[in-house]
Amino acid sequence: MWKIACMAVALLMCLSGRAEAQFSMLIPSSSTVMEDKESSLKLDVFSAYPMEVRGLDMQQPKSLTITRDGKVEDLKAMLKPATIIGHQAWRAVYEVKQPGVYQFAMEPAPYFDPEEDRFIIHYTKTVVAALGDEKGWDVPLGLKMEIIPLTRPFANYSGNIFQGRVLLDGKPVPGAEVEVEYYNRDDVYTTPNVYFMTQVIKTDENGVFTYCAPWPGWWGFAALKTDRKKMEHQGALKDVELGAVIWMEFTAPLKR
Repeated sequence: MWKIACMAVALLMCLSGRAEAQFSMLIPSSSTVMEDKESSLKLDVFSAYPMEVRGLDMQQPKSLTITRDGKVEDLKAMLKPATIIGHQAWRAVYEVKQPGVYQFAMEPAPYFDPEEDRFIIHYTKTVVAALGDEKGWDVPLGLKMEIIPLTRPFANYSGNIFQGRVLLDGKPVPGAEVEVEYYNRDDVYTTPNVYFMTQVIKTDENGVFTYCAPWPGWWGFAALKTDRKKMEHQGALKDVELGAVIWMEFTAPLKR
């Protein structure tokens, strides 16, 4: 009986390691800004296991930018230390003053994960539409690895289909694994078992994936690929996991 119990615990730990996913998080206070709403956007930048609401310490990001109408603005100086889910995180406040589609992008400092024995670099973005403009939401930012939305990445209802194309060095990535998780911010949902923590899909021959968000809230999509280059850690060369992450808000319809 003791051996069976030990095997069950070991199996659960093994499954937990496979079934949960670590995400870089870039969550704005709103995915749309209207004339009668507050124009200040609060950007939370952190690292977490979002479905479990389990935080991780994050070093200061390597970069934080906003792109609108082809113009790129460096926001790194706006980042201030913060505590999110009990761990080191970052926060910035951006004033929206003009109509447009605002693409926020963050590149984290390379993080060495001792459990996976590899470095992790997840290029993360989110898109905010402001003051009635919605042009340019599908324009690539030229990130090392990036998800280009094929579905408008804002003003979506829960239950809507989302499609994205995964690019690495500007080229589609067929067969890439895409992990999907819900940001369980208020810890209101649980899962039947650990397999349900992270949903997993793969891109087709054109690097395209499709997913239907089942309920409202913020959903993260992370396409993963091992880089051909390695990085040194304590005298040894280690693999580097590249990730393209996009965070999107899905909303329930309002009743009159």
